[in-house]
Amino acid sequence: MKIPKSNFSEWYNEVIDACDIVDIRYQVKGMPVYKPWGFKIMRLCFSQLEGMLNSTGHDQTYFPLLVPEDQFGKEAEHIKGFGGDVLWVTHGGEEKLERKLALRPTSETIMYPMFSLWVRSHADLPLRVHQTVCVYRHETKATKPLIRGREVYWNEAHTVHATEEDCEQQVCQGAHIYKQFFDMLAIPVMILKRPPHDTFPGAVYSMAFDVLMPDGKTLQAGTVHNLGSKFSKVYDITYSDVHGQMKEVFQTCYGISMRCLSSLIAVHGDDKGIVLPSTVAPIQAVVVPVFFGEGKEAILTKCKAVADILAAKGVRTRVDDRDIRPGEKYYHWESRGVPMHVEIGPRDLAAKKLVLVTRDGEKKVVEEEKAVEEVHAMLKAQDARLFEKATKHLQDNLRSAKTLKELKELMAEKGGFVKIGWCDEEKCAEKVEVEGGAAIMGTEHGKMEKGKCIACGKAGTAVWAAKAY
Repeated sequence: MKIPKSNFSEWYNEVIDACDIVDIRYQVKGMPVYKPWGFKIMRLCFSQLEGMLNSTGHDQTYFPLLVPEDQFGKEAEHIKGFGGDVLWVTHGGEEKLERKLALRPTSETIMYPMFSLWVRSHADLPLRVHQTVCVYRHETKATKPLIRGREVYWNEAHTVHATEEDCEQQVCQGAHIYKQFFDMLAIPVMILKRPPHDTFPGAVYSMAFDVLMPDGKTLQAGTVHNLGSKFSKVYDITYSDVHGQMKEVFQTCYGISMRCLSSLIAVHGDDKGIVLPSTVAPIQAVVVPVFFGEGKEAILTKCKAVADILAAKGVRTRVDDRDIRPGEKYYHWESRGVPMHVEIGPRDLAAKKLVLVTRDGEKKVVEEEKAVEEVHAMLKAQDARLFEKATKHLQDNLRSAKTLKELKELMAEKGGFVKIGWCDEEKCAEKVEVEGGAAIMGTEHGKMEKGKCIACGKAGTAVWAAKAY
């Protein structure tokens, strides 16, 4: 790359273009075009997530894009939270519609009227569905591809339960699935319970998965929400229990968007380009023939044979037989994050050996018959190194502050997550943001510590603060 990663904002803009992730030249703000390489990576991410959900009792489905205005406005707190961001369809051809139709900003108001028809008895519960779709929000702030936009590609799961206890267990399961997902991407996350003033509109509470970006800011890459029975009341989702009594249900919802791709690029990328864990690399090993003059056909034949063997054993493989120099091929695939290249030259052909080189520079010369075993082992080891490196970066950027002045200095100099005390008052949260330069992100999942409020001095709770995208 021409721009070093230390200049993160400009590096990010360059890398998503140069590495064929998205094209931002489409003429609607906040709606980039996903180029084939970028979309392949994203679909591999989401297919992994879909598999995790499918294997834990969630059924994949699809609900319509449009929601009538009267239906959308039923849950007052929900509409208040999203109202200003909604895109509306007002005309059909030349005719003005009798009632406006909203493009879904999220799907509660589309799914839950149907849930009220589907759920009748305790035998219908629990209900767990998920879908991968685009949602739309009239984003008025500065847009940034894959981070903040008007068209958001995401997977959302929605569940319905008979009891509050079952609902709470589902929140824990949803959080566990998401933790597994980010682990698979080798991305360490902070799982934080958001403060009440930053909870999803209509939810009892929200859990967020925050990723530390290279510039010290944090990115909310996923959320899990306990909706309690609020939406059940609004949309009349009830069931008859074993005694024939009608009861309200309890619900959850959770979602991960295309921000998993921006997180992947930001956390692992380097001055050469993007770096992909093997789990979501469209090509896991590219086979590069190295020849000078004679022996071209024999080397190409061997390259294709090796690629076939690797592919048969589950390695996504490609032979790069383009008529350009090997060095250009290495650069091309390294910049796009391919985890490994396999070199085969005249000496390797004669000795029945292969040269395996990982994206982070590990190099091995191996016997042909050991290629599959070594490729799998080296890819797995490189993924572990990626996770270890990213985890160290996160741990190195966890700090604490006792005063607003100290918090402000840490935010200005280093960013990251800073632990502070907070009394739960929204006015103190506002003071922290204005005078300390950071927003209160929440309490760490599964941990409760006491802490003296950094803004007013009252007894409170230890929370994490950060600058967020």
